[in-house]
Amino acid sequence: MAVSNMKALLQKDVKKVWEIVTSLEHYQWRSDLSKIEKLSEKQFVEYTKDGFATTFTITVLEAYKRWEFDMENSNMKGHWTGVFTEKDGQTEIDFTEDVTAKKLIMKPFVKAFLKKQQEVYVSDLKKALQ
Repeated sequence: MAVSNMKALLQKDVKKVWEIVTSLEHYQWRSDLSKIEKLSEKQFVEYTKDGFATTFTITVLEAYKRWEFDMENSNMKGHWTGVFTEKDGQTEIDFTEDVTAKKLIMKPFVKAFLKKQQEVYVSDLKKALQ
């Protein structure tokens, strides 16, 4: 199991940040995705630019506060927690991924991969908010 956490203070109100992060229709700001397919109100699939699919099942949805989901693909399974806190018109995001590699050979690389993925995500999000 590998756990990775990313916090950032964004210069927009929580409603705007929430709207961007949780939209399954407007994902084009994400540099790592080719598409998102909504399966139901609780489940969706993200496809990387290479076509690699990850299925997400939403477990918690508290508008403007918390979004959580289980995630799984052929390489890993895990849980993602996103906490959104408004502070003087700005938004602090606190995102944590807890992932278990399915393949033994991948276990040593999971934490570094998650950290890199989170850095790209936050960088893309900051650009989308400009």
